[in-house]
Amino acid sequence: MRWKTGTTFLILLLLFLTACTTVGTGVPNPYLETPNGTATRQIESLLEGDFMTETPQASATFAPGFTPSPTITQVPATYYYFDQGVDPLTGLAADEANLDRRPVMAKVSNWPREGRPHAGLSSADIVFEYYIGYQMNRFLAIYYGENSAEIGPIRSGRLVDAQLTNLYQGILAYGNADASVDEVLIERLHDRALAYKNLPCPPMCGYLTHSATGVFLDSADLTTYAEGLGVDNSVQDLRGMYFEDAAPAGDDVGLILRVEYANFSIMEWRYDPESGTYRLWQEAEIENGLVLAPTTDRNTGRRLAFENLVVMFADYIEYAPSLHDIAIETLRAPQQAWFFRDGEWVEGTWRVPEPNRPIIFEMEPGQSMPFKPGQTWIVIVGNSSTIEKPAQGEWTIFFGL
Repeated sequence: MRWKTGTTFLILLLLFLTACTTVGTGVPNPYLETPNGTATRQIESLLEGDFMTETPQASATFAPGFTPSPTITQVPATYYYFDQGVDPLTGLAADEANLDRRPVMAKVSNWPREGRPHAGLSSADIVFEYYIGYQMNRFLAIYYGENSAEIGPIRSGRLVDAQLTNLYQGILAYGNADASVDEVLIERLHDRALAYKNLPCPPMCGYLTHSATGVFLDSADLTTYAEGLGVDNSVQDLRGMYFEDAAPAGDDVGLILRVEYANFSIMEWRYDPESGTYRLWQEAEIENGLVLAPTTDRNTGRRLAFENLVVMFADYIEYAPSLHDIAIETLRAPQQAWFFRDGEWVEGTWRVPEPNRPIIFEMEPGQSMPFKPGQTWIVIVGNSSTIEKPAQGEWTIFFGL
């Protein structure tokens, strides 16, 4: 990563309203450049697994303090045992019936804004956030220890969903996909790729997956429906995370994490010491512009809050402005990661030491990152992203591929 020292991208916090903060950048960067040369690959090659089987060449410069391993010697991963009835994705007690199945993994839209507030994100064990093009992001939410009767709005599948769904051995529910992407999802996931066009109501109800209020999923109904289709829904080994009540010694203070895809597309997490969670704020429209406003779950009306935040730095592969994949599942060597819990910032790593097993997060090779028991939000940013630290405990990432 490289640090900005000037006034570029200076964030002007001009006005505080009740539960709202104005947003905007001093030097607007509303559009991210499309890298040249990355679209020359043919989509057909994805089915042959050329990117999945390659070892990507290191091309990133990392933030101060992170030194990539000069070798690819693999340190054995540590997999912790969990008591019966404990969710290995949250470290919390859960209904054993929910744990006796594959996770349900649902694609949730964040754009257009009219689809907010989202439904069901507060019930997810883990939410992955990643870039989908044109300065927008999308979420892949994992439901395992808990179900939600309304999840959405559900939107289209993306190439990286095949990797993440295989790593967490889930059943993917998505609102259709481009033909080339759909082919990859079905090729990789087989009968565990369930698209809106092939699903009845329930488990997925509504119309027009490209509308703001379109389609919503019931995760328990999807589990039942998949079993009725004959999908193998046997319990999977989802160990890989480590949970501990006591926070590790932080490398720095971590009170705010802001990820800016553009000056109109912002995700900002603020630590709330009373609840011990990070609460999400997003840009919202008002008459005279945009403000940062609290994000809620429409199912509960309560603030969207997570105990753990993770930033994964990764290589995005761009085939077209809205067609990307991310190098994840073949990366055995440690890659840069940030961790936020209990108001602390910890620098560490992520890696995938074994195929079809969850991502491993470590403070250093062989030393597991102790997550706080609870839910985890993981944002995957490109290795070309830039970083600012506007104040003590505040971390801003300007997304770049």
